[in-house]
Amino acid sequence: MNVPFVDLKAQHASILDETMEALHRVVKDASFILGRDVAEFEEAYAAYCDAKYAIGVDNGLSALKLALLAFGIGEGDEVIVPVNTFIATAAAVTFTGAKPVFVDCNALTYNIDVEQIEAAITPQTRAIIAVHLYGTPADMDPILDIASKHNLVVIEDAAQAHGAYYKGRRIGSLGHAAAFSFYPAKNLGALGDGGIVVTSDHAAAERIRGMRNVGQVEKNIHSLSPNNHRLDTVHAAVLKIKLRHIDTWNAARRQYAHLYDSLLAGFDVVRPAILQDMEQVWHLYVVRTENRDTFRACLEEQGISTGIHYPIPLHLQPYYESLGYQKGDFPVAERQAEQIVSLPMFAEMTEEMVEAVVKGIEVFQTSKRLPTA
Repeated sequence: MNVPFVDLKAQHASILDETMEALHRVVKDASFILGRDVAEFEEAYAAYCDAKYAIGVDNGLSALKLALLAFGIGEGDEVIVPVNTFIATAAAVTFTGAKPVFVDCNALTYNIDVEQIEAAITPQTRAIIAVHLYGTPADMDPILDIASKHNLVVIEDAAQAHGAYYKGRRIGSLGHAAAFSFYPAKNLGALGDGGIVVTSDHAAAERIRGMRNVGQVEKNIHSLSPNNHRLDTVHAAVLKIKLRHIDTWNAARRQYAHLYDSLLAGFDVVRPAILQDMEQVWHLYVVRTENRDTFRACLEEQGISTGIHYPIPLHLQPYYESLGYQKGDFPVAERQAEQIVSLPMFAEMTEEMVEAVVKGIEVFQTSKRLPTA
């Protein structure tokens, strides 16, 4: 059985009639920039996240950047960032003029190691970005405690965690603001790039709303930084539809994650932790294995696609060479980066697909035990 890493066609086939009706309406109205669907989706998504405000933007990186700018982060400031994340997390800091300061990840959850945050704080530190990596919430209570102690802003990078819960509280409602991505392969994806900032801070929401629209608080009055990061109406129209399905889709992901966990017990792979005090949404199902290249090649031969998220920690990326970090500075992230493999995970999978992936892993393990000539 061929098992794709993700199947966007299957998802959109299930809502095709609704999607085409929405697209027809947007084209008929010809209100393509900040049309009524944007405002309606913003209101719905704010309520979904238990936040007061939501401001749609053009992508997740922009959402992070505008959230930081709204709380005054800029030149001369430092922001704590987990070293194991997509580069957009750190890039948002860089684009404000501030400096990202990296912290190693927790060996169990892959999220920021909360025990190492305070050691990275300096007099220039202004904020912490808490990334909910792979759909598993970061350990927010100690992060919020540290932030309160040091008077720091907390921004949630929730690009992979739409709909997740931390100790009964919805992701997106825990920090000063949260940034989401609607990249098509996300749990809640647009028809192209998109993003949103949610916050319950009125002043911050107004600043973000102005900055995304070339600095306008009033029409033709450009009093804020004139960015251009608007969410297109067509994306909002489709996201409104998908928002009605997201909890069902996330439930399916949890079902397949638990099935993976059960079937992979006893195999020579390190399974991701299933955390009892959180409701994970499994944007990615990431295992660890030795001989990763051989492992992936074996699965590929059996028609099973995999990914790696992410093979190079941020401190070793060429773009951040000037920060002066060296190999060995973040041993947990570096070790994990050599072993992680993302297995197929999407809401439209079937149990048979999960079983096929596990069968492929069994073939790999059997081949390791066979005698060589």
